[in-house]
Amino acid sequence: MRLTGAAWFKSSYSQAGSECVEVAWLSDGGVGVRDSKNPTGPALVFAPAEWDAFMAGVQDGEFTRPTV
Repeated sequence: MRLTGAAWFKSSYSQAGSECVEVAWLSDGGVGVRDSKNPTGPALVFAPAEWDAFMAGVQDGEFTRPTV
């Protein structure tokens, strides 16, 4: 399985004990994402190009919530 042996980590901005998203760099180049509150639950796996596109969108403000 792609996630076997994955080394999961949280952002350095996370506070201890907080609910966070965890990420793992997978050996095949993919990127795993899971909920830290449910580490044995489901995880999303992204291809490298998908993750790069997502990160570019984050950096460009594409996912910034609009002000009301």
